[in-house]
Amino acid sequence: MTQNHDPAMLAKAETLTEALPYLQRYAGKTFVVKYGGHAMGDPDLAQDFAEDIVLLKAVGINPVVVHGGGPQIGRMLKALGIESQFVDGLRVTDKQTAEVAEMVLAGAINKELVSWIARAGGKAIGISGKDGGMVIARKVQSKKAPKAIAGDDGEALLVDLGFVGEPARIDTTVIDTIVGAGMIPVIAPIGVGEDGETYNINADTMAGSIAAALGASRLFLLTDVPGVLDKDKNLLTDLRPADIARLAEDGTISGGMIPKLETCVHAVEAGCEATVVLDGRVPHAMLLEIFTAKGAGTLIRA
Repeated sequence: MTQNHDPAMLAKAETLTEALPYLQRYAGKTFVVKYGGHAMGDPDLAQDFAEDIVLLKAVGINPVVVHGGGPQIGRMLKALGIESQFVDGLRVTDKQTAEVAEMVLAGAINKELVSWIARAGGKAIGISGKDGGMVIARKVQSKKAPKAIAGDDGEALLVDLGFVGEPARIDTTVIDTIVGAGMIPVIAPIGVGEDGETYNINADTMAGSIAAALGASRLFLLTDVPGVLDKDKNLLTDLRPADIARLAEDGTISGGMIPKLETCVHAVEAGCEATVVLDGRVPHAMLLEIFTAKGAGTLIRA
């Protein structure tokens, strides 16, 4: 008897077959995922992201989510009539701004992501770097201000960034406990200093430090670009730290991509197996990168 086979169903079966070696390879591994950019403001993409995270957990991978929230902080500051100044992409953060940042990051955004994951059938716990002493932060040193801000002699002034920090020490006990209980940690990029002060931390930097501390198999930075592009706008799929240094030197990469790639290099040199920069605006881009031979972004490894 002749059977009719639905091509769409066969394609789905072939996709699962293609994914099998990757499912076997990554079972039991830890993936740190930095979620941010415009994808955070799109409900459909947020739902896709939550479903991807729940799927990773269901197939035996341990996802750890670190999220940003710069645009949301900016909107809240504007609503409160608080002006912002940026130096090298970092927001100058006084005490009042730090309080607003913590409210938005550790409150509204963090719990919204937990809710999205719950709707997708997962169990997540929202925390910040302050919980359980997970992230001890140090103050980011003063940065040179843009040329528009200069002293009487025309030299750029050093600007105190205020309560902007970077991870000095990571204690993974809280993360390990949450993962061991079968749940998904969702982490806001807030840390506490030795002085007891609260510090706002760049989400890429936070994710990189956590990935290194966990010895993660992968660190994913979801961005608003397809990955690292060459001068002809072609995607570069596989890079080493030496390649990144060369691309920065000849101007192929510039602007906000440079600190992202510095985070990637730091992570792989400090214990993370590999990092991936990919477009968070593409539905299920992370799954395409993980479970297909072609991939979907730029892989950086030591």
